[in-house]
Amino acid sequence: TWKHDGPLDMRMNPARGEPASAWLARQDETALAACLTLHADEPNARPLARALAGGRIDTTLALAARIRSALPRLQAGELDRTIRRVFQSIRIAVNQEFATLDAFLAQLPGCLRPGGRVVILTFHSGEDRRVKHAFADGVLAGTYSRVAREVARPSPAERRANPRATPAKLRWAVRA
Repeated sequence: TWKHDGPLDMRMNPARGEPASAWLARQDETALAACLTLHADEPNARPLARALAGGRIDTTLALAARIRSALPRLQAGELDRTIRRVFQSIRIAVNQEFATLDAFLAQLPGCLRPGGRVVILTFHSGEDRRVKHAFADGVLAGTYSRVAREVARPSPAERRANPRATPAKLRWAVRA
């Protein structure tokens, strides 16, 4: 988390891969801006990439401070959302989360019997796009017989009771 100081690691498995600090130090501006855009739809990707790429940033608070200094004109609320998006983007890249999701979606039909159902809950627009397209492609290929026409989202009461549920989207498919 960016509100408490700690090592800038972000790996799901600390025994594998490189910590976020090393990953960030290896990035050039172009690659980092692309990452921030792809993984977080970050509107300030270019100025942030200029401020962060190739630098040695070892702690979570140091990264948050660098983000704040790169965007001094942002209001506090928008700045907090930007910091969350940057952390999310780096975490997704460090853990290769989209590549893992894509591999899962490619293997998923082979795990289902005909008529078998799958339900996937996503919390990020990039994840949701991948699931939506995989299911749509599966219908066109005859792999899935039916998919959710509309995404299911938490109700207003559910979002009030659990604000972390706000970005959740649920999609389902039935194996042909």
